[in-house]
Amino acid sequence: MRKIGLIPFLLLGMVACNDGGSKTEETATDTAAAASTAMDTTHHAAEPAAEVAPVPEIPAGAKVFFKNLKNGQKIKSPFKVLMGVSGIALDSAGVIKPASGHHHILIDNGDSLALGTVVPKDSTHLHFGNAQKEAELKLTPGEHKLTLQYADGIHRSYGGKLASSVTVTVQ
Repeated sequence: MRKIGLIPFLLLGMVACNDGGSKTEETATDTAAAASTAMDTTHHAAEPAAEVAPVPEIPAGAKVFFKNLKNGQKIKSPFKVLMGVSGIALDSAGVIKPASGHHHILIDNGDSLALGTVVPKDSTHLHFGNAQKEAELKLTPGEHKLTLQYADGIHRSYGGKLASSVTVTVQ
């Protein structure tokens, strides 16, 4: 009987999980995404086969909002975004806690993500899993819709009830 070593399988696994370091085309939001990634030490790791708790209940009266941006506002890039929340705790990502979550900013991606949807992590879905309350964004000139989306400890959206959108014009 022939023995097959584990090394080829380990190498195959490493190659399959590696993005190869490929670089995608730069966009105006790459700076914000890189800053968000650098600030967010929580990873989207696969959960073990154990059952995952449901998305926590949203406390009555909880809301998220942009503190310094108004709908229709004209701004210059780069610009600071101040993120607000009331009626629910702001906490780091990683653990599901009742009445708790953290901010995400969706850039030109609609009014909200459906309840329970895991927020993607890319240049138009920015994560603030270290309980950040502010960020600096760099966007291309033109009109952009920014949505502040709150999510639980494992990045599952609280849906439209904990989302707020503004449309701004970058000059």
